[in-house]
Amino acid sequence: MQGSVPKAGLEPAHPYGHVDLNHARLPIPPLRLGWQSRRVSAHTFTTSLRWSGSTAVGYDGYPREHGLTMSSHDVLASSDAAFGGDAQLPNPEQLLVAAASSCQMLSFLAVAARARLDVVEYRDEAVGEMPEDNRPMWVTRIVLRPRITLGNPAPRAKVQRLVDVAHRECFIAQSVRSEIVLEPTFRGLVD
Repeated sequence: MQGSVPKAGLEPAHPYGHVDLNHARLPIPPLRLGWQSRRVSAHTFTTSLRWSGSTAVGYDGYPREHGLTMSSHDVLASSDAAFGGDAQLPNPEQLLVAAASSCQMLSFLAVAARARLDVVEYRDEAVGEMPEDNRPMWVTRIVLRPRITLGNPAPRAKVQRLVDVAHRECFIAQSVRSEIVLEPTFRGLVD
């Protein structure tokens, strides 16, 4: 939360509470993937979706539950409860926020490992915002609040720079039009 006091042992990463990297004019270095042994022209990602029912009963009556398959993992999903779905099941908006959070973490762990920074824990409480007054409605903002714990002390400037690089290299952040705001906190810094 902007302007809030961090929990004990957690230090805010940026003096203003958040960094909006989507609108920053930062140079983007070429992505270097050390594990890549050959050139690939494109990566593809496939999913399967299954739904059955009838919309003849009208908007309030048709089932929103549907099945998703990703990498042989089945997930039962629904629309948000505000749109007649099951609040106990993940909805597409949550899956979008989860994708942004997961991608930021994986990008950060990759750049941290390349920089020989020992990260021992990474947690995130991400939130997506979808204002009802926008037509058509869309997720306008995703706030990521990673709590990053280091195994060995490291300078704040180095860790913040790696968070910034990870955001620029995050495939999901580069693929969506939603503003993605980072509000990280760190454990294990030296200044």
